Amino acid sequence: MRLIHLFLFAPKVDNFYPLYDIQTYANHIFQQEVSIMNHCYSCTTCKSADKPLECYIAGLPMETSHHRVEGQSVKCGFGLQGVCCRLCSNGPCRITPEAPHGICGASADVIVARNFLRAVAAGSGCYIHVVETTALNLKETALSGGALKGMNALEHLCQLFAIPQGDPHTRAAAVAQAVLEDLYLPDYTPMKLQQKLSYAPRLAKWNELGILPGGAKSEVCAGVVKCSTNLNSDPTDMLLHCLKLGISTGVYGLMLTNLLNDVMLGEPEITPAPVGLGVIDPDYINIMITGHQHSIFVHLQEQLKKPEVQELAKAAGARGFRLVGCTCVGQDLQLRGVHYQDIFSGHAGNNYTSEAVLATGAIDAVLSEFNCTLPGIEPICDRLNIRQICLDDVAKKQNAALKPFVFEDRERISREILDEILESYKNRRARVPLNLLPEHGNTNTITGVSEVSLKKFLGGSWKPLIDLIASGDIKGIAGVVGCSNLTAGGHDILTVELTKELIARDILVLTAGCSSGGLENCGLMTPEAASLAGPKLRAVCESLGIPPVLNFGPCLAIGRLEMVATELAQALNVDIPQLPLVLSAAQWLEEQALADGAFGLALGLPLHLGLPPFITGSSLVTKILTEDMKALTGGQIIVNSHAGESADILEQIIMDKRQALNI
Repeated sequence: MRLIHLFLFAPKVDNFYPLYDIQTYANHIFQQEVSIMNHCYSCTTCKSADKPLECYIAGLPMETSHHRVEGQSVKCGFGLQGVCCRLCSNGPCRITPEAPHGICGASADVIVARNFLRAVAAGSGCYIHVVETTALNLKETALSGGALKGMNALEHLCQLFAIPQGDPHTRAAAVAQAVLEDLYLPDYTPMKLQQKLSYAPRLAKWNELGILPGGAKSEVCAGVVKCSTNLNSDPTDMLLHCLKLGISTGVYGLMLTNLLNDVMLGEPEITPAPVGLGVIDPDYINIMITGHQHSIFVHLQEQLKKPEVQELAKAAGARGFRLVGCTCVGQDLQLRGVHYQDIFSGHAGNNYTSEAVLATGAIDAVLSEFNCTLPGIEPICDRLNIRQICLDDVAKKQNAALKPFVFEDRERISREILDEILESYKNRRARVPLNLLPEHGNTNTITGVSEVSLKKFLGGSWKPLIDLIASGDIKGIAGVVGCSNLTAGGHDILTVELTKELIARDILVLTAGCSSGGLENCGLMTPEAASLAGPKLRAVCESLGIPPVLNFGPCLAIGRLEMVATELAQALNVDIPQLPLVLSAAQWLEEQALADGAFGLALGLPLHLGLPPFITGSSLVTKILTEDMKALTGGQIIVNSHAGESADILEQIIMDKRQALNI
């Protein structure tokens, strides 16, 4: 592992100077001030794997997150190591060799585990909010007799939940109600549906470890309570609770959200699609959507498909309305794009592409309902007169109109949103200059991959994939998942470089999350990307006409990767940790990613991270997550910021698992 050098610039506190370099600090501040005075944004733009995007952002006459990286390059060493505690008024306490305990007596191990649990609980809470919203919207849709587009998905869920045959709307309402009842159970009552959704060997292991979660919302609350002041001080117990939260996150927040969305929005179908800033057509009224809660957009999407609504746009001087995908909800719409070709332009990019999307000047409104909606989009929207509308107060932006989605008021809400967007278009388009990048991205990214569509593509069985793995034509599978950040080498750099290294080793890559947005804009999800793969994987891809990187869509689709893993394990009659399968969240960003990671560890999978998750201040917590976890669940965290070295490690793990399976 490469050493991470930490530099902390802080004033003198209690005669203690941690790693202090006054000359470097002075130079840093001077460069910041000069940059601000000259407005030389291109001087401070961070690197990106997407070079056309990097050049575009460098030339913008406005500040974005890419410009702020250098100004925030001086990190707090205590924060990076997770050894700062500010839970009570005696603090903040910072653990050092000279002061190894906080005032209350908490050690570095306790403080790090507590901070980690608090972050995982917050991330899990985010996902549980999403699945709760989705289940409520499915229930209301079913009770009102609304459209159900995914009848195969509904039948699958009804079989899993033992819901009898009958009217589809009655069955859909029963499915949604079963999910809601599980979410609302107390933490001391195990959720029922996990028994039906989880792989039996994993379920047995979780039961053995005592980490089967109770009601998902209660488990989040219990996790927050545990890490409050002067409560739990057992690091091992807190890490086990992280696994419990990971399971409820994975089974409910990830797997079930996808399946419920499939019922309402239509099931994914494999198809080529355009991606990048080139999807933005200035002749249309363009609506950028950001967030994770696709079910909130269902009614508006259906309204936009109506000819009379499109006529409103034409009367205003545009060719019609178009949705421009950004972040995970855009990827979910892309996943189902075959059902919305008449109103969906394509997916423009991930979280750290959103500012560039707005800077084109061709976006007339932003609809947001969850993260990853950066606060940095607000000044850009203000400057370019772009209307901001938030559909859930958890994602409320300061200068945005708040129009919470209420199912009973959906007609009124959609009408008001359309009126505001029309007004925005009329008021701004003639006055705001366009700064387009039409050549960005590509037009033939393969999308719509899911556990169902991929199996269908293979002929209705996993046997062709298993045979390719057994023969060595595909050495193994790597799930490259999660967020994008700007610090692991730059925007999408580690993700893209690691993916190229993996496919060059004949390892098939499956992606889900903002990482997908970066990989597709860099061309790795086109059939032509087969030329970058190793000779065996390249031959497979060219014979099937597929890319070596398969796009499962949003971060929620990490749950789909789990379903693929489960079905492969069932077909081979082995447990999930025995599969030649590895995970990488190379550029993880936030608390939701940590909850995702806890699910990966509970599944027993090796999980690579490009940056450590603020745990290195505790040797105990670090050891448990990187070493001891293998004996508990089969999983482990691997931290390495170098693409080639990381690929070597992951490849060796795959080879070891192949050897254990005698293939």
